[in-house]
Amino acid sequence: MSSGVVTVIPPVEPVRPIFMEIKNIVFLLVLIAAFAAFGYTARRVFGYLKLGKPENRFDHFDKRISNVLAIAFGQTKILRDPIAGPIHFGIFWGFVILLTAVVESIGEGLIPGFSFSFLGPLYTVISLGSDIMAAVVLLMVISALFRRHVAGPKRLREIDRHSQLDATLVLSAIAVIMISMLLQNATHIALEGGTSANALRPISTALSALFPVSANTWLLYEISWWVHILFVLGFLNFLPYSKHFHVLTSIPNIYFSNRGIHKEGDGALKPLNLEDETAEKFGASDIEDLSWKQLFDSYTCTHCGRCTSVCPANITGKLLSPKKIIVDTRTRFEEKAPVLARGDTESPVLERQLLHDFISPQELWACTTCRACVQECPVMIEHVDEIVDLRRHLTLTEGEFPEQLQVLYRNLENNFAPWQFSPEDRGAWADGLHIPQLSELGSAEEIDYLFWVGCAGSFDARYKKVSVALARIMQKAGIRFAILGKEEKCNGDSARRAGNEYLAQTLMVDNIEKLNSYKVKNIVTACPHCFHSLKNEFPQFGGNYSVIHHSQLISELVQLSIIALDKPLDGSVTFHDSCYLGRYNDIYDQPRSLIEGIPSAELIEMDRNRDKGFCCGAGGAQMFMEETEGKRVNIERTEEALATGAGTIASACPFCMTMMTDGVKEKGKQEEVEVKDIAELVYEAMRK
Repeated sequence: MSSGVVTVIPPVEPVRPIFMEIKNIVFLLVLIAAFAAFGYTARRVFGYLKLGKPENRFDHFDKRISNVLAIAFGQTKILRDPIAGPIHFGIFWGFVILLTAVVESIGEGLIPGFSFSFLGPLYTVISLGSDIMAAVVLLMVISALFRRHVAGPKRLREIDRHSQLDATLVLSAIAVIMISMLLQNATHIALEGGTSANALRPISTALSALFPVSANTWLLYEISWWVHILFVLGFLNFLPYSKHFHVLTSIPNIYFSNRGIHKEGDGALKPLNLEDETAEKFGASDIEDLSWKQLFDSYTCTHCGRCTSVCPANITGKLLSPKKIIVDTRTRFEEKAPVLARGDTESPVLERQLLHDFISPQELWACTTCRACVQECPVMIEHVDEIVDLRRHLTLTEGEFPEQLQVLYRNLENNFAPWQFSPEDRGAWADGLHIPQLSELGSAEEIDYLFWVGCAGSFDARYKKVSVALARIMQKAGIRFAILGKEEKCNGDSARRAGNEYLAQTLMVDNIEKLNSYKVKNIVTACPHCFHSLKNEFPQFGGNYSVIHHSQLISELVQLSIIALDKPLDGSVTFHDSCYLGRYNDIYDQPRSLIEGIPSAELIEMDRNRDKGFCCGAGGAQMFMEETEGKRVNIERTEEALATGAGTIASACPFCMTMMTDGVKEKGKQEEVEVKDIAELVYEAMRK
């Protein structure tokens, strides 16, 4: 880009003043037209967002800005990929730094000889940065094209033809913008006999040696300037019609994401107002049922496929693709929004809807709600919330859901548990352990914790042993605790994730009334699903408690030397991360610290661990449904655990324990490999 007045070349002296006058006039008209076109498109596109349901995403300014700095500018999500991360990082920061160069080019088109050289030493930094970053961006673009078309991951090479062409055009346009800028600067330096005051452009200066001082060089300079500016303005206007709209929407979408914003934590579902007598349906069946943020998510999707590449359902051969859910939402949005905006009631577009015509129930019911898609998405799209909203419509409005869920719902309604056990037997696991029930105490004021046992801990033959182990640990530590016994009901997690918000809210409200009647303040539970619901979703209905997972409590007891781990463990252990403990609540270290604290225990990590961990396949009510397509998710995860060679697979969740135990049996390894909860490992290692 130019800085200072171009040296007058004799052969063009007579025409140059006229040319410059025409250039300024034409450029002004082009600039006005470009920004007017973009303004019209942006106004139309973002006006469509008003069709979505209102949602407050303007709170907690400080936390949202922190997300933008870390995720958008720090590129922390992108850099999780060791190859694509640096490539995108270079392109992103290249564009940020080169914004000054674009503004300078626009300024020169309006005022001949304009530059930022008046900034003095700061201009030296700007000119040097833009010169180097132009070359960096060009190199990154070439790398991205090579990765996309030659040697990249399968998800990129097998992308649909339209998206592939879109990406190629955008990357090619970026390359043209960079090349034309370098050429523009190089020819300008050649004509000037060097850089202008305070400018430092080593790459452009080196290239300038290729161009003699001549009319042809002057003409090349003008051509490169026009190519540069027209591609910049054209790129700006192309973006809203491209999957690369995220260039403009990603930063605001990250700002409006709820990652780490509220005390309810990540992944807390929004409650439905079931008392709304004017509601004609519940859940989402089409775009106007989604929130404006969910619609904005569809604008922001980059089609990169990272979400689908980590989706346990998709990996194991199910129809679900989180990327497709979001892409289909944008397709339907762009199809229906103009019709709704102009009030056309006769359009055939209205005969279709997002649910069924674009997204099938088969896709939705395959989701385990593990949030791996949300974790990997570089622009913070919230896939799971939309999937659950669509499930809500299927369940509450259409009454369409897998047959196995009918059994789950019936048991929850009649027995307050997923299985056909009598509520009277909830506390039977504790017989002989001398554990008081709150009904006997009358109040929780004299205990340290209410032990929320959960359905599995109360009824599942295997997991009752975990309840006993945790109780023994707390007794050994001198912790005063009690249970609800038959007064405890299912927390409602599975019903809620399956879309039965009515049943879930009924269970939650009943539990909250009981807990509040006893003035419960502190709760410990061994189930991550109970933990997440009690901690992050019960507050939506007036249940505010301090909730701790048993891995956190036991870890604290060990750190304070209240309990000691003395008995060695003979063999190695691999730990399976629960999605609801890890990705939902960011608890990764405490379970591992407990394993590592056992004498002689060797912790061997699976390839996919911590926030990249692979789901066991039980979340989102999948625990109570049959997998009818592809490979079973728990088998995929079990094979990964067995590949470590560990003699014990440790977990911290009843769902995970069941799925991993079934997997070990399926693989015929039950005589060689044990599946244990961390509470069991700790209790076995304690000094009795």
